[in-house]
Amino acid sequence: MKNCKLSWTLVVVLALIVAALGYKFTAGEVEKSDDGRVAVLLTKDERNALLQEMRTWLQNTQAVLAAASAQDFAEVNRVATISGMAAEANTPGSLFRKIPVEMKALGFDTRKKFDAIAADAAKLKDSKHTVAQVSMTMNNCIACHATYRFVEKQ
Repeated sequence: MKNCKLSWTLVVVLALIVAALGYKFTAGEVEKSDDGRVAVLLTKDERNALLQEMRTWLQNTQAVLAAASAQDFAEVNRVATISGMAAEANTPGSLFRKIPVEMKALGFDTRKKFDAIAADAAKLKDSKHTVAQVSMTMNNCIACHATYRFVEKQ
């Protein structure tokens, strides 16, 4: 009887730990911002890494458009691939744990869109299609910037 009670206690404690970790993973480390957006609380290094990633997306977006304008689809493929899912390996784990699940979804979707731009450029070689894909991808950037801000924790 004592072993059964101990087992159930252990199950309950483990379930609470899993629930807390699941919530933390889903909600991220956030608070309400005074401008109506969600403030994501990050260390200086995490914030710098995230901002660098966004600058890379912006630079690569411009490079994709320039290459598409020049009908250089090998360059579209090369540059878009840089911002695709393979780049996720460079995201610090601590940063990934602090951002809310909706922002993670936007980030993954943006990376997948860059991968689609790269693949379609190699296959279709159609600059109008590439420009339309970039336009759709930019909607993710707009949504993220409208919803989140990145605050350095003191």
